Amino acid sequence: MTMNFFRGVMGGQPAGPQPTGAETIHKLCDRVASSTLLEDRRDAVRALKSLSKKYRLEVGTQAMEHLVHILQTDRSDSEILGYALDTLYNIICNDEEEEQDESEDMAAAPPVSGKHKNVPVSDENAQKQEEDLGVLFTDKFLGDSENVTLLLTLLEEFDFHVRWPGVKLLTALLKNQCNQVQGVILVSPMGVSRLMDLLADSREVIRNDGLLLLQQLTKGNAAIQKIVAFENAFERLLDIITEEGSSDGGIVVEDCLLLLVNLLRNNSSNQNFFKEGSYIQRMKPWFEVGDDNSGWSAQKVTNLHLMLQLVRVMVSPVNSPGATSSCQKSMYQCGLLQQLCTILMATGVPADILTETINTVSEVIRGSQINQDYFASVNAPSNPPRPAIVVLLMSMVNERQPFVLRCAVLYCFQCFLYKNQKGQGEIVATLLPSTIDANSISAGQLLCGGLFSADSLSNWCAAVALAHALQDNLTQKEQLLRVQLATSLGKPPVSLLQQCTNILSQGSKVQTRVGLLMLLCTWISNCPIAVTHFLHNQENVPFLTGQISENLGEDERLVQGLCALLLGICIYYNDNSLENYTKEKLKQLIEKRIGKENFVEKLGFVTKHELYSRAAQKPQPVFPSPEQMLFDHEFTKLVKELEGVITKAVHKTSEEEKKEEEVKKTLEQHDSIVIQYKDLIRDQDTQIQELREQVSTLSLNSEQMHNQIIQQQSQIQQHKDQYNILKLKLGKDSQGLSSSQGEGAHVNGLHSEELSQLREEVEELRRQHALQHTQLSDKDSLINTLRCGAAAAAQTAEGGAGGSDNTELLGEVESLRSRVQAQCAEISQLQTERQELIRRAEAVSSAPASSSESSTDTVKVSELESRLAAQTTETERLKEECRGLREGHAGLEQQLASAQSTVAIEQTEKTKLQQEVQESKKEQDDLLMLLADQDQKILNLKQRLRDLGETIDEDEDELDTRDQFGEDDDDDDEEDEENND
Repeated sequence: MTMNFFRGVMGGQPAGPQPTGAETIHKLCDRVASSTLLEDRRDAVRALKSLSKKYRLEVGTQAMEHLVHILQTDRSDSEILGYALDTLYNIICNDEEEEQDESEDMAAAPPVSGKHKNVPVSDENAQKQEEDLGVLFTDKFLGDSENVTLLLTLLEEFDFHVRWPGVKLLTALLKNQCNQVQGVILVSPMGVSRLMDLLADSREVIRNDGLLLLQQLTKGNAAIQKIVAFENAFERLLDIITEEGSSDGGIVVEDCLLLLVNLLRNNSSNQNFFKEGSYIQRMKPWFEVGDDNSGWSAQKVTNLHLMLQLVRVMVSPVNSPGATSSCQKSMYQCGLLQQLCTILMATGVPADILTETINTVSEVIRGSQINQDYFASVNAPSNPPRPAIVVLLMSMVNERQPFVLRCAVLYCFQCFLYKNQKGQGEIVATLLPSTIDANSISAGQLLCGGLFSADSLSNWCAAVALAHALQDNLTQKEQLLRVQLATSLGKPPVSLLQQCTNILSQGSKVQTRVGLLMLLCTWISNCPIAVTHFLHNQENVPFLTGQISENLGEDERLVQGLCALLLGICIYYNDNSLENYTKEKLKQLIEKRIGKENFVEKLGFVTKHELYSRAAQKPQPVFPSPEQMLFDHEFTKLVKELEGVITKAVHKTSEEEKKEEEVKKTLEQHDSIVIQYKDLIRDQDTQIQELREQVSTLSLNSEQMHNQIIQQQSQIQQHKDQYNILKLKLGKDSQGLSSSQGEGAHVNGLHSEELSQLREEVEELRRQHALQHTQLSDKDSLINTLRCGAAAAAQTAEGGAGGSDNTELLGEVESLRSRVQAQCAEISQLQTERQELIRRAEAVSSAPASSSESSTDTVKVSELESRLAAQTTETERLKEECRGLREGHAGLEQQLASAQSTVAIEQTEKTKLQQEVQESKKEQDDLLMLLADQDQKILNLKQRLRDLGETIDEDEDELDTRDQFGEDDDDDDEEDEENND
């Protein structure tokens, strides 16, 4: 019956009035709430889904609580969960896209009638009402934060019909109430991790919708951005981009890039994590383009545009300088900057991609000297090759180029010169007469051409670009004063400064005059020489005062303010070198012709202009139209710096000026004194460091010399030993010669080989002596050098940390020198003895050999030979006996050692036994004492028994007496044994 009623509600068309949509939805909600059968509830929820778009208000108002209850209770049925999630999505989502329902859903939908018609809504008020409905139902769903937690739990279901609508519903909630949903997800355990699992889903539709969900989730919440990043989001997203074809991929690549931009923009932690993870290197292949760049699809243009934006996020000027510099360095090292410059010079690249590439290159090189140097070396593929800077400037001063492209080129030029004094000098040098090349177009020529062209936008861009070449660079401001321009034939050349003032006085367009005034203010600020050149022209000051004093229209107020700023700079940076235009006279002129209050009011027109605050926000020149291109970012900082000091300078009296000058002089003197002391301290630190290095060097040399002396001592000892051996040999030979001439002759003939060996040893001694003499000379010079260096170190380091070290080193050097002198004396003595030895050897070798002819000598020689043989035999025998005695002695020593060890062991054992005997004796004494006490007690007891009249057995008395005497005998025996021992 229940099913029949439900089919009657949802199925056919019975006769009678048709129910309204609200009535039908009410019945369906009752059916969802009251039906006990899962099939009935499922059909009712499916019907609510089919009606949820057409009757969004009714379904959202009546059915939301029932649908949430379904999500809580019917977790086992994925189909009813999917219908409930789809229904909630339809009533919360504000998108105009209509989902295609299944055919069974279309068949089940009743033909209801009501006030809501399925009519396309184009009216803005109707669209606003639809959005309000989405926010209303979102707030109702978020009334209980557990609903979001429930939704996160459902996302863990792998079933497609549950997970996909859950992802879409959570995305819709984030779109309507982002902060509130982010707060719930942030405190939910593993909430972000569950959402990150969507990127690993093998079903692309869930993965892609998961990307959209994460885009909404990471908007403006740094904490969630960090969690997502540390859930390995960068690795997964870059892998998806590579799988989808990088820049040639579809909309999935676009979604990944949007999510990456969300994670990195204004999040220094994620930017550092991205850089440290070497993900910048993975971006390089994205920008590889071929020779033929025609026919790019719209999706590829979008993807590449987002890729360029991602690079800019990493090097944005709003990031911390340290992080930006680190990323710029990485982009140069991995070749990303080179790849971007290739796109910059490629042909056929779409205009918007080229513009964004120029902006990207600008921020990659901004403030990075190595990147700026590389960019200066890039040449365009033209014939002849031209620098990329020149090609870009040609586009900037060409009025036929798109406005956004010209702005991008100006930004690129500004970034190239930012904190780049080398580049500033190169640009100004192209304007100087000595460096102008008539056969080629230079950057300076293009800037001058743009500065004086008929196009006001070119005038403004060229003036701002030239001002950046002078920014914070006093040298180039003075160099630019040398530039001379040929205005027309037959007329003398005029300076660039004068030509700018001439054009300014001719009353050109406001944009041109603003650009020239900004250039002049930047040029002469903080440059007294340029101020003097400007005031030297007698027409400049009257022109400025006339412009300031006039009451002009609204458009001219900015020009008046800039003229007041220029005149104030002439006062503040005036060195009073021109008598007619000193500080005091200029202030008097202002007071008479303009009035101080009026002057200050006109000066305030600059900062009060509506375009001033817009230009002060960021360095990149972004303007809706060329007419609004009036202020430069760097110039706004100059105005902010000078406005206050100029106002004070105008109001100061001459006495205050004098006092301020005196204070300035005093401060300058103090600064100069401080600088002198700093230089002195720096020099002393340098000297101390040098002295320490010298001390360490001297210590090392001293150690080396010490080692050499030890080696020489060992060599001298060896020479002494050799000398003694030779002396003994020669002594024996001389004795044999004095006892018998024949014997001497025999020795002379017998030891001829020994004499030749002796001569060789003498020659060797001579060579060693010469070598030692050379080494001693080197050491003498080294010691003198060390002594001079140590003396100089002791004089320069007065009271320094190295004084004590130098004194010790000098003492050590003196001791070494004394030792070397002693060795020299010893070597001289050895040399004298060696000469005596050589003389004696020569005398032996030159002895007459005539006695060998006689027979007597022959007999004597035979006797000597026999005696020598006998002595040799005896010597060998004695050696053998000595060797045997040594071996026997060694054996006896071993036996003695063994006996000593045995004695020590026995002595130890004896000591132990004596200790044991003493302990046992002590124990026996204790036992005897106990027995004696017991015997005494027994005797007392027996005596008491006798007194009481008891009879005692005599045998027991004898036995006790015997035992007592026996124990006494044992004690006596033990004492005798101990005495015998």
